[in-house]
Amino acid sequence: MSTKPYDEHRSEHEKDLERIRNFRLMDDEFMSTVLSDNKEAMELVLRIILDAPTLKVTETYTQQSIKNLFGKDIVMDVFCEDSDGTVYNIEIQRADQGAVPKRARYHSSLIDGRVLEPGKNYEKLPESYVIFITESDYFKQEKPLYHVERVVAEAGLPFRDGQHIIYVNGQYKSDDMLGKLIHDFWCADTKNFYYEVLRDSVGYYKDNREGRQSMCRELEKMRAESERKGEERGKAIGEDKERRKAVSNLLKAGQSVEQIINLDYPEDLVREIAAEAV
Repeated sequence: MSTKPYDEHRSEHEKDLERIRNFRLMDDEFMSTVLSDNKEAMELVLRIILDAPTLKVTETYTQQSIKNLFGKDIVMDVFCEDSDGTVYNIEIQRADQGAVPKRARYHSSLIDGRVLEPGKNYEKLPESYVIFITESDYFKQEKPLYHVERVVAEAGLPFRDGQHIIYVNGQYKSDDMLGKLIHDFWCADTKNFYYEVLRDSVGYYKDNREGRQSMCRELEKMRAESERKGEERGKAIGEDKERRKAVSNLLKAGQSVEQIINLDYPEDLVREIAAEAV
């Protein structure tokens, strides 16, 4: 009789089905799938968080990548637009380090770069919201929501640049609409949902055969993408080691920092290795 753990005998598909059963909207990859092209669910979420009962979502996208030619790219969990042209980015942040204020600032800046077309006046920038739904009470003030707005410090006046950041306290518990929404985000069993549109949306991927198959395919894609990125990181680390070794050998051979830089090695890398060798 085999002594191997049962998990080792299960197929990847069976493991995926168990993951799906345990998924909640607080799991960002699951939320992105559930809310993909789901305007009704997005309207519910935004109407409650923003206290905007007439808000109308016109476009919604998930796992949207924003490229930055000169810096770090981002992949947004959910990105959508309403009938007034206002844009929204909703992110699930399970760890405090993922919810740092400068991350919210960076998301806002790249969104601005994405939505303002070349040649357009800055006044054409739409209102934008970056909404972090955090696992913990990030600011630890026991508030359900934290609204971040710029002000003119000396005058105490709002800056009115149209940029808004909201932190949603994922630990908030109440019988009000926001408390029920957060409850549903933490809920794995569709029978216990308050909001029908979320229950139906989540139930499709948990209780419907076609939906489960679709979610399994998404998980397979995620694994393949993770493996690809792992290979790319491994390749980059290997190339960096080789580059460092080459620079170190050139320094030992008597080449100056300037001579090595002229060989097209990155200046900051060359100076770093030279400083370490002193």
